[in-house]
Amino acid sequence: MADLSPAERILAAIRAIPPGQVAGYGHVARRAGLPGRARMVARVLREHSAPDLPWHRVLRSDGKIAFPPNSKGYREQTQRLRAEGVDVRAGRVRIAASVPDLDGNLDAALWRPR
Repeated sequence: MADLSPAERILAAIRAIPPGQVAGYGHVARRAGLPGRARMVARVLREHSAPDLPWHRVLRSDGKIAFPPNSKGYREQTQRLRAEGVDVRAGRVRIAASVPDLDGNLDAALWRPR
C-alpha cells in the first residue's frame, strides 16, 4: 500500500472491511498506515461516493453513526448495516474497546470474525 496516496490507502482499508463487520474512523486510519488521521478518513469518505464503497461499515469510535438521527444518511447506514446482520440499537453498534494484537497480525486483529 506504500505506493498509494493517503486517500487511496484509506479507500482500500474501507473496502477491506468484511460484510457484517464495522470499524471506527481511527481503526481505518491505522490500517491505512495513517495513525491519528481519523478526520482524514471522514474527509475521504465525504469526497468519494463510489457505489461499491462500503462506507456504511465505518462508524465513530464509540460505535455511533456519525449522521444526525433521522437524516437520510442515518437511515441508509442503519438499513445497510442491518441488512448485513449488524445489530444497530439507537444508532449505535458495539465496537470492541480494544483490538488485540493476534500474533502481530494487524489485519487479523482488526477484521477478526465476531
